[in-house]
Amino acid sequence: MTRTLLFLVTAAVAAAAAAADTAPEIVSVAADREATAVTVYNDDLALVKERRRVTLPAGQVRLALRDVAAQLRPETALLRGQDRPLALLEQNFDFDLLTPEKLLEKYVGREVTVIRSHPTTGEERREKATVLATNGGPVLRFADRIETGAPGRIVFDGVPANLRDRPTLSVLLSGRAGAQPVELSYLTGGLSWQADYVANLSGDGRSLDLNGWVTLTNRSGAGYEAATLQLVAGTVNRVRAPQPRMLARPAAAPKAMAMEAAQEALMDYHLYSFERPTTIADNQTKQLALLSAGNVPVRREYLLAGADYYYQGRYGELGRRLKPAVFLEVENRGGQMGRPLPAGVVRVYAKDSRGAAQFVGEDRIEHTAKNEKLKLRLGEAFDITADRKQTAYRKIADNVVETAYRIELRNAKDEAVTVRVQEPLPGDWEIVQESLKGTRESARIVAWDVTVPAGGAAVLEYTARVRW
Repeated sequence: MTRTLLFLVTAAVAAAAAAADTAPEIVSVAADREATAVTVYNDDLALVKERRRVTLPAGQVRLALRDVAAQLRPETALLRGQDRPLALLEQNFDFDLLTPEKLLEKYVGREVTVIRSHPTTGEERREKATVLATNGGPVLRFADRIETGAPGRIVFDGVPANLRDRPTLSVLLSGRAGAQPVELSYLTGGLSWQADYVANLSGDGRSLDLNGWVTLTNRSGAGYEAATLQLVAGTVNRVRAPQPRMLARPAAAPKAMAMEAAQEALMDYHLYSFERPTTIADNQTKQLALLSAGNVPVRREYLLAGADYYYQGRYGELGRRLKPAVFLEVENRGGQMGRPLPAGVVRVYAKDSRGAAQFVGEDRIEHTAKNEKLKLRLGEAFDITADRKQTAYRKIADNVVETAYRIELRNAKDEAVTVRVQEPLPGDWEIVQESLKGTRESARIVAWDVTVPAGGAAVLEYTARVRW
């Protein structure tokens, strides 16, 4: 009984394979697309959905869907009939593309025709030869000899069925005869996007105009004409193949005029949709308008940050002519702001005395929800300097030290500035003396806001007691 069942199953499989081999092939190309939609994620991933109109015969047929992405993930591909159900029997993704080398490889063990031209008369002579190997060049067996290299033009009888001139998804199916729309969807790599922002500061530096662009790059191996485009901001979990374990290695020390994208929440992500269809050509980078906000209030901050090792011993001078970092702080709320901002790079420009915009710095922002703050580090202040000195060090007990510091801030600008001095302290600490009232920002950080007059200087002195 078992042998009989196994024989029947084997015969059925063989019959199905034979039917698949003899099924006619219908080729569908990009011109058959009636609609295309592309959703691009941050992590080199995109969902492609397209509707094609195809004409199918009755019975089993192999539908060859050309012009799909070369980085298509075949396990995610789904084909379904929109008006009529389709019975899908087999699916293949042919990405072994036609080249002279590949064609020759497919003919190993098969016969080809070699055409040679006489060097003086130009007369052509044809010989049959069998391809023995192609490693490092062709090896051909003629009737009376074996030759290597390419002794002439090689003529092939045809192109093998599994060798395509472009990536093709081949589906063996059964359905009703006639013209009908089908919908194909799949995930592919090679499509990615990022947000880029341009901020133009006003003359007084108290506001800015912010324009956001989506920079979209397509290296998927296919183009998408007049596609409906959507972008997903956020980190989508993906199952990845286990990687071999490796030993850890130490780390090395213009204004937008186009229609903006509409955004909406998508579970715990944000979806940006563009109303106007766009064509995304293969091997192309393009930009689309994301947002445009004018006269956004901005606050400038100068930050002089210390280090916790200052409190572990005697040091004396801890730095001369130190430069505070320059930050811009923007509230993502109200007016034309107050919307989720995808991660990207913000490039900031300021006007010089002639009104020309000059680049003054850039910083990367993470995905920022509405009503959150954007804090952009532009660089270091040129006209503001600081000297930091340890003025006293006293060991009170085996695990308790008391140490004092003097920080002198100088301002060469024509206006007063406020510098935020931020000190990280280790262990269990307290400030036992200070010339200005500080703020405990966290369990590790204390900060002072020091006002430095125009063309003048200001001094901050404090004593910290640290218990280890």
